[in-house]
Amino acid sequence: MSYNSDTIQLETKVPVREIMRTNPKTIDYHATVAHAARKMCSKDPSGSCIVLRDGVAVGIVTEQDINCKVVARDLRPSEVHVSEIMTSPLITIGTDKTVEDAAHLMIRNRVRRLPIINDKGVVIGIVSVRDIVAVSTEINELMGELVVINRADDISSGMCSRCGQMSDELTSIDGSLICPNCMEDDRL
Repeated sequence: MSYNSDTIQLETKVPVREIMRTNPKTIDYHATVAHAARKMCSKDPSGSCIVLRDGVAVGIVTEQDINCKVVARDLRPSEVHVSEIMTSPLITIGTDKTVEDAAHLMIRNRVRRLPIINDKGVVIGIVSVRDIVAVSTEINELMGELVVINRADDISSGMCSRCGQMSDELTSIDGSLICPNCMEDDRL
């Protein structure tokens, strides 16, 4: 973060590896949708499973895939394979990219989840729209607080929050503007 009297800048190029969830759930290409649904609902529930064929990530199956491609069509989850409903090819992003890059990739490809791959092309994590919204909300809250601090530092004249007297030498303390007389009283 850098600061000068005119602007406040916060570094917002957060690496995607900082917000990814590690060890995403995976499922074999030949598994049934029922198996995928059980896996998604097991310990530490998830909205998706990465589909692996011979250990290589080839697609993703999501709750929406199950709802729209199986349940809505009144198919039996135990008779449909994930390979029949998965989204493929798998759209991924590297660990060297930023949260901003991930958001743009999601928008461009109309997806809500991005598997994160390492230098060898192996899936090591996943990031969702929800993860991006959470970090964006945090950054926005910090920016709001920094703006308030910046405004308070710029104010030197006005009415004292304690005594109500006008002063050209106000100091901001815990969000209140305090005159020199009240500051002196606090020291006694």
